[in-house]
Amino acid sequence: MRQWLAVGLGALALTACVAAPISTPGVAIPAPVSYGTAGLERVLGEDAAAVTRLLGKPDADLIEGTGRKLQFGSGICVLDAYLYPPANNPRGSAVVTHVDARQPDGRPIDRASCVAALTRREGGR
Repeated sequence: MRQWLAVGLGALALTACVAAPISTPGVAIPAPVSYGTAGLERVLGEDAAAVTRLLGKPDADLIEGTGRKLQFGSGICVLDAYLYPPANNPRGSAVVTHVDARQPDGRPIDRASCVAALTRREGGR
């Protein structure tokens, strides 16, 4: 019994050490990134047909389970639009619930700026 107690207390102490955050004096920890939706009104909540009318034919169209990802690209950016059926109607038409954007080399870019750029590419409106 004493051995199990010692092992349990040792594991608890080790867990406490591992779980403790590491802080470095004078180094600021960045705040989590907040993603606003301003400028995304033309895409969020829209179905695949509406997004395709706006941005042109997708470069990729992937389906996984109930989700769908449409990917649109240009020389300026790549936009991933994620579509899911509404939670209150799982058999309803899937709509865009989230978008990610990046520059072609993978660096970040503002999502609304990417949507605006893609509407001006050939095939988009």
